[in-house]
Amino acid sequence: MEQKNTWLSYTAAAKKELEKISKEYIAFLNDGKTERECADIAVNEAERAGYKNLHDLIKKKTRIKAGDRVYAVCMGKTVALFNIGKDDIEEGMNILGAHIDSPRMDVKQNPLYEDNELAYLDTHYYGGIKKYQWVTLPLAIHGVIVRTDGTTTEVNIGEDEDDPVFCVTDLLIHLASEQMDKKAAKAVEGENLDILIGSIPLKGKEKEAVKENILQLLKDKYDMEERDFESAELEIVPAGKARELGFDRSMILSYGQDDRVCAFASLKAFLDVKTVKRTSVCLLVDKEEIGSVGATGMRSRFFENTLAEVLSLMGREGDLTLRRTLSNSRMLSSDVSAAFDPLYASQFDKKNAAFFGKGIVFNKFTGARGKSGSNDANAEYFGFIRHVMEENKVAYQTAELGKVDAGGGGTIAYIMSLYGMDVVDCGMAVLSMHAPWEVTSKSDLYEGYKAYKAFIKA
Repeated sequence: MEQKNTWLSYTAAAKKELEKISKEYIAFLNDGKTERECADIAVNEAERAGYKNLHDLIKKKTRIKAGDRVYAVCMGKTVALFNIGKDDIEEGMNILGAHIDSPRMDVKQNPLYEDNELAYLDTHYYGGIKKYQWVTLPLAIHGVIVRTDGTTTEVNIGEDEDDPVFCVTDLLIHLASEQMDKKAAKAVEGENLDILIGSIPLKGKEKEAVKENILQLLKDKYDMEERDFESAELEIVPAGKARELGFDRSMILSYGQDDRVCAFASLKAFLDVKTVKRTSVCLLVDKEEIGSVGATGMRSRFFENTLAEVLSLMGREGDLTLRRTLSNSRMLSSDVSAAFDPLYASQFDKKNAAFFGKGIVFNKFTGARGKSGSNDANAEYFGFIRHVMEENKVAYQTAELGKVDAGGGGTIAYIMSLYGMDVVDCGMAVLSMHAPWEVTSKSDLYEGYKAYKAFIKA
């Protein structure tokens, strides 16, 4: 049952391809630190590959046929791409699904305040984080400001070397005896994750002069009033670029690899397959980290409605056709797994853990404790997946997320399984998952790309 380290099996040509894909992935991580940015990248890449905007085809009532490639976007945060195959679509589709949101801090609607001549932005953390990991880091602000007249300004501060950065301060060790006695979950309170943004007072102002100076800077730079925070989406993420990790450069250190490592590999594999026998789909969705809720989460009807529009333009209208297409489909729900960490070995069942360098990870089930919230894939479907991987010489492993009672987590798999389709969780192993900086293996990225490509062709 033990898997060999994939690095020992690669030819010179395979290593060259692996490094090329890794460089593209690092660029993707640097340019896509938010779900909006990732969605924009996906659309740009899709259009370069010849995909057409489904919304435009609907307006023109353009028919869709085998060989056509289309995409749809939901609120700039979720993307669905369709490559129409030769087989009857009612026989089902091959679906790759990954999420493009990551744990972070969001700026509140009424965030700007001054305290003792220091200006701050109040935040609300998003997703599951260890709050103490987010203090004293250089932070960047990404997002959009939308005004009442509908005009929008994009914000990206902290990534260029000449940009300022921001941070959450922490208590000095000399005064932290009480803090150090607290449980880790309480050592830094959520309401104290406010970012420091300025300290110069505006001349001529006596009250909240530092805040007034910040407002003046925002007005000059972004034509922004304080009330415009109410209709802004500003996300606080670690500042800095993704980097190769290790003397041997075998790994990648970056923010947001949960789940952008799967999203990138899925998108690249999907676009690299030009023609398909069975209609294929790539779904890049938002809000997974907070339960897949909202209009841009997997629980919304966006995908179902989009598929209905595609079927209509194919002349295949009707609820029954939609239901059959969905129930006959099969999916890889692509989300990351916890890599075995020797420094925290007690939290893992080593026989059922994911390891760096052993290939893409399949999780027959996820969930917490008694498999709560799990999809739990059919054995027959997993047998089919094993056949596809082995036939295409893809290195793969199976794993669970830690020991049975150590915790657990969910993905979008159980949501898609509600349609009656076959779904299994899979993805790449990650060290320090949900930390501001996460670690992945280049070889696992490469095997993931190969796995998704093989699945699309299956």
